[in-house]
Amino acid sequence: MSQLPDETLRRILQQIQTTAQQSSKALAVNKAQISQKERDKRMLQLTIGEIASIPKDGKDVKMYKGVGKAFMEVPRTIMERDLKTQEKEINEDLTNLGKKNKYLEKQLAEAQAQLKDI
Repeated sequence: MSQLPDETLRRILQQIQTTAQQSSKALAVNKAQISQKERDKRMLQLTIGEIASIPKDGKDVKMYKGVGKAFMEVPRTIMERDLKTQEKEINEDLTNLGKKNKYLEKQLAEAQAQLKDI
């Protein structure tokens, strides 16, 4: 590498540093998204558990779903179906974010290794 001109080395170093910084920022954002999705999943599981604890023969129990700033009454079956769908979507999102997290960690490690080589 010492045969390369100084300006070329400087550009390569700058590019590697930029990649490392971008990977680091993206990794932090991704970790924040993962923690938010995990919180959402826990809240959803608590809600599903609370609804499951209500007896199914309790016909006088009304369930409401938030719609903007208002609430709308919905049947129990629709509420349970919607919650299960949301849980499935969150699990898929968590899987995708986990894959992205591994990729970003790998990219950051490679950039740091390149910096050490230089």
